[in-house]
Amino acid sequence: MSTKTVVAARASWSSTVREGETLTITDLHGNQAVDFLVYDAHDTSVRYSAPDTIHAQGGIFLTTGSVLMSNEHTALMTVTADGVGRHDTVGGACSKESNTLRYGHHTYAQHACVDNFLAEGARYGLGKRDLVSNINWYMNVPVEKDGTLGIVDGLSAPGLSLTLRAERDVLVLVSNCPQINNPCNGFEPTAVRMTIDGADAA
Repeated sequence: MSTKTVVAARASWSSTVREGETLTITDLHGNQAVDFLVYDAHDTSVRYSAPDTIHAQGGIFLTTGSVLMSNEHTALMTVTADGVGRHDTVGGACSKESNTLRYGHHTYAQHACVDNFLAEGARYGLGKRDLVSNINWYMNVPVEKDGTLGIVDGLSAPGLSLTLRAERDVLVLVSNCPQINNPCNGFEPTAVRMTIDGADAA
């Protein structure tokens, strides 16, 4: 069984993905960042941990074979296929506050990923305290030797996708990034597609 949902530009999405099922995220138009959080579906205090994930794989970029680790150092999801080859773990989610700091006070009213995460998380009793450092699928954040990082043109293209397998029942929150002040979405956010396939189809 397969369920497909097109997530509009700037919109949020969430779903439970059962153990053994796969979630495929397709960049329909290219160069669209997808901000992503994942929790244990039965105990949301167990959630994605960037430090545990980076430590476990020995690097900051995610691709095929990367395991998304929890704050208890247990596996939540595994990247089983990746058409792009590198995804960000350190750039974080845009917010009204960070937009104002980076781009000026005129951006404060602009919609941001933190708004999406809060709205979507509220459906499951999650609040601001439950937001942690997130993954940015399809976002290109190179890190220089001196530790500085930037947000530059993406590596994706129309139709490219990545697939994750759930290692336990998980709750996934997504913000289809609304950012228009840097190149992470090519300055024009677009739609993406979420496809959940049953364990027998994985």
